[in-house]
Amino acid sequence: MQTTFDLVVIGSGPGGYRAAVLAKLRGMENVAIVEEASWGGCCLNRGCVPKKDWHHTAKLVAEVNRGFSRGLMGQVQGDLAMAWQHQHEVVSLIRENYVDYMKRSGIAAFQGTASFVSPHTIRVGDELLDTKQVIVATGAAARVPEPFSRQPGRILTTDDLFDAPPPSGRRVAILGSGVIGTEFAFILHQLGCQIVWLANTEPLSHTEFSPAALNLLEEAFEPLNIPRLPRPQRVEVLSNGVRLDFADGRQELVDWVLLGAGRQPNTDGLNLALAGIETDERGFIKVNAYRQTNVGHIYAIGDVANHKMTANHALADADLAVANILHPRSRAIELDTVPELVYSALELGRIGLSEDAAIDAGFEPAVGFAAFETNPRAAGQDETDGFVRLVADMDSGQLLGAEVIGTEAGEIIHVIGTQLGHDDALQRFATTFFNHPARAEEIRNATETLAAKWGLNEQVFGS
Repeated sequence: MQTTFDLVVIGSGPGGYRAAVLAKLRGMENVAIVEEASWGGCCLNRGCVPKKDWHHTAKLVAEVNRGFSRGLMGQVQGDLAMAWQHQHEVVSLIRENYVDYMKRSGIAAFQGTASFVSPHTIRVGDELLDTKQVIVATGAAARVPEPFSRQPGRILTTDDLFDAPPPSGRRVAILGSGVIGTEFAFILHQLGCQIVWLANTEPLSHTEFSPAALNLLEEAFEPLNIPRLPRPQRVEVLSNGVRLDFADGRQELVDWVLLGAGRQPNTDGLNLALAGIETDERGFIKVNAYRQTNVGHIYAIGDVANHKMTANHALADADLAVANILHPRSRAIELDTVPELVYSALELGRIGLSEDAAIDAGFEPAVGFAAFETNPRAAGQDETDGFVRLVADMDSGQLLGAEVIGTEAGEIIHVIGTQLGHDDALQRFATTFFNHPARAEEIRNATETLAAKWGLNEQVFGS
C-alpha cells in the first residue's frame, strides 16, 4: 500500500513527537510518525522520565533521613524493585496520553522499522510512505564499551534497566563518569544498592560546569562513601555475579553491572545511502544550523544528529526543523540557548556561555554570584548547598550565560533562559519582583552583585 504525506517523522522520542505535533498545529495537513519500538522513544521509556521519577524518590530518601531535627523520626530505605514498578506505571500513563493525543491530532501512526527506498519514499513493513518532507529523529542506542558485553541479568545498559524489572542483588558496579553514570551512582545508592563506581575521570569533568559546581558535587557525594575504581581490564560473568579484574591485580565481585558510558547515534536499518544522506566519522547524521541534511527536504534532529544528545536539545531541534520546513532557513540553532541539567547528589543546571567560552567568543566576562547559603527558603529546606552564577559582557552588560547549582536548579534555570539574548536581560532581573522567600530571588541578588562589582550600574539599573 502506498500513501502520500506532507511530512513523515521517523522516531517518536521527544524530538520526533514534538515535531509531528507542532507540524500539525502549525497547519500541515498530512503528517505521519513512525516508531520501531515503544511510543515515546528512549526519553519516555528508558531515559529522562523514569530516571527523574527515580531521582525524586532518591531525594525523598535523603531528605527524610536527615530530618531528625525537623521532628521526623526513624530512617527510610529505598527499594529498587518497588521504585521500578512506580516508574513503570508513570511511564505507561504518559505513553497512553501521548498516543491518545496523536490520534486526536490526526497524526497517522505507523509501527515498525522505517527505511528509505528513495529520498522521498520510506518503507514501513508492507507500507510505502511517499512524502514531501522528512524528519529523522531515531535517537541513540546505549554504547557497550570493551571489555564489557551485554549479558541478561548481569551486564545491563540503561535501556535494559528500564525494559524489565531490575536483577536481584544489591552490589552494583556503574560504569561511566559522565551525566548518565553520575546520575545513576546517586540514584541507585539511594534506592538501596551498594555501588562500585567505575570511572577513569572525575564526575562530569568533560562538561562545561564550573570548578565551583564540580567541587560542590564532590562534597555532596562524600557522605555516600561510594568507592571509585578505574575501568577494569577484564570482565567475567560467573554463576553468582560479575568479576572485575583491574590492572593492579585487584578483583571485585558484584551482582550486576550497569553501563552508563554514553550513547551512539541510531541509524541501523534506515538505509541512509538510498536517500543520499551523509553521516560524520562518529555516525551522526550531518546537519547544518537549520537541522537540514545534505538532502534539502530531509532534516535530522535529536541524538541522531545533535552531539549534545539531550532531550532538551531534541525538543529545540524539533522546533527549528518544523519552522524551517514551513519557512526555509528562517531559524538557526544556537546550542548555547538550550539548558543542560544533571540530576544527581546535587542538581546542576547551566545555559549559555561559560567564562572560558565567553572569552573565546571575544567577550570580556563579568561574573555575578549569589549563594543559597544565606537564602531563607534554602535554609528552611535544609538544602543550602549551591548558587546562582551569571556571566555578562563587561562592556555592554549583555547576559551571556548562567549556572544554577542546588535544589530546584532545573526550574530556576528556565527563568534565566527566558531572558538570554535580550540586551536588557540584567535590567529585567534587577527590576523583577520575586516571591519571598524563594530560591529564585538569588537571580536578582546575583545581578545586583554583578552590577556593583564590575561598575555596571548604568547598564543594569539604567542610571
